Amino acid sequence: MIRCVAMLLLALFATSAQADQLRPGYLEFTQQNATDWRLVWKAPLVGGLTPASQPILPAGCAQSGATQRQMTAFAMSSTSTVQCNRPVDGGRIGISSLDAAQTDILVRVAPLGRPVQALRLTAAEPTAIIAETPERWQVAKTYFVIGIEHIVFGYDHLLFVVALVLLLQRTRAVVWAVTAFTIAHSITLVGTTLGFVGLPSRPVEAVIALSIVFLAVEIVKKTPGMLRLSERIPWAVAFAFGLLHGFGFAGALAEIGLPETDVPAALLAFNLGVEAGQLAIVATTIAAIALIQKVRANALPQLVRVASYAIGILASSWLIERLII
Repeated sequence: MIRCVAMLLLALFATSAQADQLRPGYLEFTQQNATDWRLVWKAPLVGGLTPASQPILPAGCAQSGATQRQMTAFAMSSTSTVQCNRPVDGGRIGISSLDAAQTDILVRVAPLGRPVQALRLTAAEPTAIIAETPERWQVAKTYFVIGIEHIVFGYDHLLFVVALVLLLQRTRAVVWAVTAFTIAHSITLVGTTLGFVGLPSRPVEAVIALSIVFLAVEIVKKTPGMLRLSERIPWAVAFAFGLLHGFGFAGALAEIGLPETDVPAALLAFNLGVEAGQLAIVATTIAAIALIQKVRANALPQLVRVASYAIGILASSWLIERLII
């Protein structure tokens, strides 16, 4: 049973050397005047997109002039001008050849003098209709889902939360630690997104991996009757690392982009989505621990130890990758 758990953990999180899997594509369609629109297409380098994955424009719209292309560490972006000879309301916008992709596409449509629309494309729904009047909570709902996906599919943040629960295993201590973690990463997420603070992404990502290694080591070194620092003041440890994880959340959000006219709503919705995903992870981990205690209590220490080794190995590989690449 213990070997099966170890193999399952490694299989779940070793599918990619890149820990943070939330790199959605981004398509921005902004109206410049009565006929001209600015089209920005940012395709992540991970996620299964191919050169055939290109923007689908509403009927009556066509690209004009040269396309400017730029390569970043995580994506290939292109910017071009689009001319539309009729209104785009009711038209479809999307990405071609999205059926085999493993990433979603965030679409931002900004008509002149009207509310910004935030749409979401998936392999099942590669196009979306541009509404004449968007739903009131459209932007908030879109960024709430993105926040959930970032904590659930951003494996480094997920493993930190799981390791924190495995370390403490006491509901009250977990609640205080997770609350401190939430407050801390919310501070740096908001501060960085609004431009008040900031750190380079590469060292931040490396320290995030190191924070997971630290918790894995703390779990392995636990000794009954001898509380370590992380057990005596877990809220302080969680708060300190939470500040760094907030910079990581902000970096991912910067890659996705925020709608200029709805920054507060999008930022709040994203953060609430992160918290919803985080609470789901905590609840699932606590439930799993309770189930194991009920079914086979004597196996719990061994299972936790195996899980901590698996988590530590994966986090160490991420740390090395982020230091040398």
